[in-house]
Amino acid sequence: MLLALTNTIYDEDKIKEIIVKNGYKVVVTGVGGKTSMDDFNKKINRAVVGACLNSGVIQKFTNEIHALLHATEEAKKGVFVSVSMSANLAFKIAVMRGDKWISVALFGKSALHYMTNPDRAGLGTMHI
Repeated sequence: MLLALTNTIYDEDKIKEIIVKNGYKVVVTGVGGKTSMDDFNKKINRAVVGACLNSGVIQKFTNEIHALLHATEEAKKGVFVSVSMSANLAFKIAVMRGDKWISVALFGKSALHYMTNPDRAGLGTMHI
């Protein structure tokens, strides 16, 4: 979650460095826009799977993709509680993986109006 909360590339890189030194794999991506909730859910799934495959956090094995998607769904439950269908959404997504576990952290904002931007966070972890 700490990685998803970073505001600068410098902070993000420092935290990634610590994570990698401790033997974990990690990737950060983001997603945003004003779409229907169903479209936005699919957008998050595509962003997470694509980033993890491209960075080598996971491989194209059923059990790895399955665990990643379940962790992502769990994280989404934390951020989509009482979000309006017409809200603008923007999330930073951090994925960290060990040998047997994978975690997905979402942090971002949702707004119906540019002056109201509540922060939202969600975390999901799944056994691979």
